[in-house]
Amino acid sequence: MRDVSIIGIGQTPAGEHWDRSLRHLAYDALAAAMRDAGVERADALYVGNMLSGEISGQAHLGALVADFAGLRGAEAVKVEAACASAAAAFRQAYIGVASGLQDIAIAVGVEKMTDDVGSKLTAGLASAADADYEVIHGISFVALNALIMQRYMHEYHVQREDFANFAINAHANGVGNPNARFREAISREAFLKSNMVATPIGLLDASPMADGAAAVVLCPTEQAREFTENAVRVAGSALAIDSLSVHDRRDPLWLQAAETSAQKAYRQAGVGPQDIDFFELHDAFTIMAALSLEASGFAGRGKGTWLARDGEITPQGKIPIATRGGLKARGHPVGATGLYQIVEAAQQLRGEAGDNQLANARLGMTQNIGGSGATIVTHIFERVH
Repeated sequence: MRDVSIIGIGQTPAGEHWDRSLRHLAYDALAAAMRDAGVERADALYVGNMLSGEISGQAHLGALVADFAGLRGAEAVKVEAACASAAAAFRQAYIGVASGLQDIAIAVGVEKMTDDVGSKLTAGLASAADADYEVIHGISFVALNALIMQRYMHEYHVQREDFANFAINAHANGVGNPNARFREAISREAFLKSNMVATPIGLLDASPMADGAAAVVLCPTEQAREFTENAVRVAGSALAIDSLSVHDRRDPLWLQAAETSAQKAYRQAGVGPQDIDFFELHDAFTIMAALSLEASGFAGRGKGTWLARDGEITPQGKIPIATRGGLKARGHPVGATGLYQIVEAAQQLRGEAGDNQLANARLGMTQNIGGSGATIVTHIFERVH
């Protein structure tokens, strides 16, 4: 297997893009990444997306985006893994280059959500859960996460306010991200007074939907210097699954796929959680931030909220998370989120994070969750310049 590096990154702002279609959003991010890498062609294109069929009535995104981007003749497919679609697409691009089958591969994640804000979108998001044993009973995706959070609070004697700093930190970091949907800080009081969506999940526990796209260009590390002085090496890459339905898991309060994928990525990179300088985790809901920190080895079981409470998740803390606002402030265009995380990690390691730049960041980790923990993709990236 060959060593692989990111040589180009691109993204659109996350928000409501009424004037841009799926193909246009994907092109905007893809073209920016190709310009950044200085490439005009690619051997393969992997498109991460979840909801194009349900919301836009458009499937067959591999061909659609490749054609629109001037990449006719390239291998191109859509990759779907619910909210983990973009990171799964990145992993396919990584495998293609690492295996030697491709020299230049591009991964782009794209999603259009705001064209429908009603039952169609709710049903589309619910399709990430088990249709036969969860969705059929009328449970929504936010309700599933609310049940997990409720059980967590009961088991570990945690209060809802103990989750506040996850949202507060994300919004504080989002202020410095020009591509974030919400660039306003929030107070603890605002968090506690926010309206309930599905008890105990309040409005400020949940990430906002958004349209957007993000993309990266990959090549063998040995060739990276031909394209850029700011290459970012893929030190670890892993994907793992757990049961689709929450009730089938041995422990509904443990993200087994996060533990498995993180441990595989750590072994590949030759590092441990103590070596990671920042963690772009999947804070679709504050409960998922706590569970990810625990399963990835940054906190003990039931103690993920302690890191938030003690300020250890801030840019000055032990393990900074959501350094560009995370899903909570940047927004969560579901099928694109994993590549937003990767682009943001690359920005940190390239020293291009602006007001959000962490000092001396060398190793960054991203983790993208599909469904309520059924598919989890973990990547570790290293600064090589």
